[in-house]
Amino acid sequence: MEVALPYRGPLPHRLVTRINAGVNALRASPRWGERVGRHLTEITYVGRRSGRTISTPIGYRRAGDVVTIRVMLPEAKTWWRNFLGEGWPMSLRLDGMDRSGHAVARRDARGRVSLTARLDPVGSPRAEDETADTER
Repeated sequence: MEVALPYRGPLPHRLVTRINAGVNALRASPRWGERVGRHLTEITYVGRRSGRTISTPIGYRRAGDVVTIRVMLPEAKTWWRNFLGEGWPMSLRLDGMDRSGHAVARRDARGRVSLTARLDPVGSPRAEDETADTER
């Protein structure tokens, strides 16, 4: 009898962890942070099933209070599935501050996945609650 092992993605977990740490270090760097931060940031959300707070670096495009995140290799990743259906609350680190909002994941006819995040207005009650939580 054959036992199916869970798919672990195209890259080893340790390598992915190191790459993510490197991206976060670049974003925090005084020399490269501003340049890298124009296209890369970190999304933070609470997992629907696990209830854990999860943060992962992502590439993004921004138009005002709407942020678009393309998920590369969506079949090898699961984090974006938290945002299927009606979507899910999240926050993004933008312009040196955490911005809360709501993101919805969509898969197009070609299998590509993108998240559309609508940011809460700066100073809204939900945004202030998240800022207070991160300062504790």
